[in-house]
Amino acid sequence: MKKRYVTAAVALILALAMALTGCGGASGGSSGSQAAAKTLIFGRGADATSLDPAVVTDGESFRVTQNIFDTLVSYDYANQSTNVKPSLATSWTITNGGKTYTFKLKKGVKFQDGTAFNAKAVVYNFERWMNGKASGKFAYFPSMFGGYAGDKGLVIQSVTAPDTNTVVFTLKRPSAPFLKNLAMSPFAISSPAAIKKYGKNYGTTAAVGTGAYVFKNWKRNDTITLQANKNYWKKGLPKIGKLIFKVIPDNSSRLNAMKNGEIDLMDGVNPSDVAGLKGNSQLKVYSRPPMNIAYMGFNVTMKPFNNVKVRQALNMAVDKSGIVKAFYNGQAQPAVNPMPPSLLGYDKSIKPYAYNLKQAKKLLAQAGYPKGFSTTLYTMSNPRDYMPEPMNVAQSVQSTFGKIGVKVKIVSVEWSSYIDKLTKGGAPMYMMGWIGDNGDPDNFLYTLLDKDAIGSNNFSFYSNNKLHNILIAAQSQTNDAKRVALYNQAQVILHQDAPWVPLVYANPVLVGKSTIGNYKPSPTGTEPFDAVTIK
Repeated sequence: MKKRYVTAAVALILALAMALTGCGGASGGSSGSQAAAKTLIFGRGADATSLDPAVVTDGESFRVTQNIFDTLVSYDYANQSTNVKPSLATSWTITNGGKTYTFKLKKGVKFQDGTAFNAKAVVYNFERWMNGKASGKFAYFPSMFGGYAGDKGLVIQSVTAPDTNTVVFTLKRPSAPFLKNLAMSPFAISSPAAIKKYGKNYGTTAAVGTGAYVFKNWKRNDTITLQANKNYWKKGLPKIGKLIFKVIPDNSSRLNAMKNGEIDLMDGVNPSDVAGLKGNSQLKVYSRPPMNIAYMGFNVTMKPFNNVKVRQALNMAVDKSGIVKAFYNGQAQPAVNPMPPSLLGYDKSIKPYAYNLKQAKKLLAQAGYPKGFSTTLYTMSNPRDYMPEPMNVAQSVQSTFGKIGVKVKIVSVEWSSYIDKLTKGGAPMYMMGWIGDNGDPDNFLYTLLDKDAIGSNNFSFYSNNKLHNILIAAQSQTNDAKRVALYNQAQVILHQDAPWVPLVYANPVLVGKSTIGNYKPSPTGTEPFDAVTIK
């Protein structure tokens, strides 16, 4: 008799558990469902630098934070587009000649710590960033919005919360890329309570948003683990119970881990490996919509790179076609301008600096360096989507520069330390690249090369007042034809001043198990995993 009562009790408990599982699925989240047992391991070349999205500038960090946090508006990831759609803001109106944006927020959303998402939380986050000049840690904010509070260039005049579910942004002038900027990963909304609680440790020991996944743990230079948010506000999502981001620095080693079943999805596929993967029925090859540039930059405040003729000469001494052929296997095209051809305003009329060592040497002599000079070229040690073999590219440059008397020492630096070094202006020459955040030309030209971005993403410390005025005018102009004309002018200036050697526009490739479903790479380089499935 006792055994039968125990069996009945167990049956009752199981029935209740099944009922609760059904309720959990209906409320959004995958806890208790079959999906909760699924784990997706993403293999990548480098670790994140922080999980506070407001303080980082690198894609490895955003790849993770994209899944912990939400932004007010989002890109249309389902269609691999940077068109803006609602997210934490359900709707918006633009008035006052493009200077007032009023957002209505989704009701009932909670941060992962249980506190309420509301208009005050949005205001808190923006005021944190706007007033962050003293700390200097919110690099993206001045790059996209023109400065911090008190700076003349800051486009945001105020952010207010007239009621719990309404946020009003008042701008000093119209800003064509404003909505697209708000959708960017660095402007995701964090829990104010968590920021206050964890202080300087926020982003390392804790990261709290409203997103599909909750931060669980971080083993430095190894793994970051996220767990499904059982109370996620998007009904029925996420589809997978756990995400693990696994660092495997070498591309070939990462691909072997993929083939051996140790990871489920990876980026940084060597271009030479792509053809062999397409015939493997156990794997699926993905192409990321191209919106990137790889480049070699000069710190224009350092000699001899403060001389424009030196910079122009070195542009002539890079064999871009040879680099594409040797290290991209045709999965790239030589770059001309500091923005990809897919963007509004790309100037096709600008002719590239021809690979011409004789002319390069002549120009060096005119600059006062007839016998060349010695310098240091810094490169990242970790492969990137836009540069899968950074050391080989650096060595190619070293070889051709040597033919005109420029002796180059190469220094390879680990990714997180590399970003810090470039931000502080510690590299006379450097290898770098950029994956567009929002599909707007402003995100390349202003974010990377305007004087407002010195100290954040302008690693060349390049400043040109004429360029600045053109880029600000382009931001303020909502007519596309007029914006195109302004961006064409900007590209002419940059081509002449040559703060970079634009190297290639790459076509990045990823590979995953054939059991993965609904994964769609974004042109921005990072995407949410909330709708991804595993069979």
